[in-house]
Amino acid sequence: MSKSIIIFGFHAIQAQLDTNPECLVKTFTLDNRHDKRLNTLITQLDKLGINTQRSTKQQLDKLTKNQTHQGIAAEILLPALPNQDGLMQHIAKLEKTALILILDSIQDPRNLGACLRSANAAGADCVVINKDGSAPVNALVHKTSAGALNQLKIFSVTNLSRTIKALKEQNIWVVGLDSSTDKSLYQIDLTSPSAIIMGSEGSGLRSLTKKSCDELVIIPMQGNVESLNVSVATGIALFEANRQRLKT
Repeated sequence: MSKSIIIFGFHAIQAQLDTNPECLVKTFTLDNRHDKRLNTLITQLDKLGINTQRSTKQQLDKLTKNQTHQGIAAEILLPALPNQDGLMQHIAKLEKTALILILDSIQDPRNLGACLRSANAAGADCVVINKDGSAPVNALVHKTSAGALNQLKIFSVTNLSRTIKALKEQNIWVVGLDSSTDKSLYQIDLTSPSAIIMGSEGSGLRSLTKKSCDELVIIPMQGNVESLNVSVATGIALFEANRQRLKT
């Protein structure tokens, strides 16, 4: 079943218009704003028959929970995310070497959105999240993803270990990033069909997820920081896979 969320800001709403305008239910615009940028967007909305309601700043603040909304917000429908069966069907139809991002219990919506943005930028074929351990896909995820949410195939699975097993049965090499190993990300072959798993912000990969991986690697660092933000690490890992594949 689809659910609705409120998104806000020009970039988020323009991205929705450019990719999935059919999911836009209604927009809310600041009643005393009449500049060219807003008028241009309202013209686009009108052409698509999307209802626009003038609202006070107080109404928009309440609607967006006091986030910076730039005088515009929208209600959109989020279709239910497909499950493991949908994931396996998607993989079966791929015509290129699979590159899959698996997110194990990313609980901060901003980090989740940023990981989706990295996945989109790196050309990942899809993203898998665990249904019960992940942050819900909400307005913050939508905004942080900078439109990537609208363009990515995202699957929500009940049992991540079972999903990893199913991927391995399809000859997909499963690589987990983990600080407990000495093996470098740059020492492994990512040119074959691969799934890269990133763990949660604090504790990393869960024990069962770690045991399910074919290989564990670390991103070597030379400074004095102990770890990277999960979205930064995601981008590094996915673009390393891209680099290797461009050489073959």
